[in-house]
Amino acid sequence: MSAVAYWAREMLAGREPYGDYQSMGLSNRQYDILREVVDAARATRRDQGAQEAEELIGRRTRRACAEDYRDAGPSRGPWQS
Repeated sequence: MSAVAYWAREMLAGREPYGDYQSMGLSNRQYDILREVVDAARATRRDQGAQEAEELIGRRTRRACAEDYRDAGPSRGPWQS
């Protein structure tokens, strides 16, 4: 979760990462979470301010990562059958 929140804060501040999600140390699903969180944080910052956007990053990142990894790993896919 901390890597997703870190990159969300960086991207919200206008800094774009070098490389792809793997160079950021994220899985594909974590990158999906990152994009969702950054989109929501940008809208929140615009409508409610920077402090609310910062709080949203923490909440959304924790919740999304907890939901996706509650079973200690990513969901099963066809490659795991």
